[in-house]
Amino acid sequence: MNNRLERLTIQLNELDTQFSSRLLAAVKYAVAAGQQTLTRFQDDQLEVIKKSDRSPVTMADTEAELLLRKCIADDFPEDAILGEEFDDVAGTTGYRWILDPIDGTKSFISGVPLYATLIGIEHEGNSQVGVIYVPALDELIFAEIGKGARYCRGEAKMTEPKVSSVATLADACFVTTQLSTYDECNRRQVFRDIEQQASITRTWGDAYGYLLVATGRAEVMIDPIFNVWDAAAILPVIQESGGTFSDWKGVATVHNQEGIATNGYCHNEILAFTRNA
Repeated sequence: MNNRLERLTIQLNELDTQFSSRLLAAVKYAVAAGQQTLTRFQDDQLEVIKKSDRSPVTMADTEAELLLRKCIADDFPEDAILGEEFDDVAGTTGYRWILDPIDGTKSFISGVPLYATLIGIEHEGNSQVGVIYVPALDELIFAEIGKGARYCRGEAKMTEPKVSSVATLADACFVTTQLSTYDECNRRQVFRDIEQQASITRTWGDAYGYLLVATGRAEVMIDPIFNVWDAAAILPVIQESGGTFSDWKGVATVHNQEGIATNGYCHNEILAFTRNA
């Protein structure tokens, strides 16, 4: 066990009566897999392969997902698993782990530290647990529905994350991932309209953008297109940090291939732009 995992284990031991065993395990798994990706981060020799949808994948992605799957199979063998890189595993417990070993592979292969390892857990189709770990920055946030959230960076003490209290879009920081995704679903005008209204707009996207909202450093994060493994960890983290997560029509789900996270105060303003798009 490396030093990061040793420190984390000590911190989590203090929380073992507050969160479920699956949440505590998911945090350890995400940090272990994320730390593993660092061995290939900024590696000039790392081969990048284009998948059928032209999105990139590397050995770092597949190795990290295999590690996550092994951890789950060892400790929760009857749970189902859905991951980005490998076939689904059926389960019998009603729990399903949803994995994205490297969310933000384009950042990863570019040597940019804004990528994350994501784990979401559903029970009977309902989001229960979310873990976001940004290994290159050593930022960790996790949450369980009804039980709260925790955030830490490096060796700092864990705190309860809280969204900002910015009341209007005009004063808000709006972040998103890749502008071409708005074009793919004919929604570029929505981006333009929100950008025009927001105080600041930046493409600090992928899971890192949602982490920024959950920790009060941004107020709005939007994806016009994304997959369930991109979204599954996000809803619990945003909700338990005091924010709001929904699809573009305002439904609190991770299954509609689109997402909006806000500090809550700005959510209705954003839905006014997105509901009919």
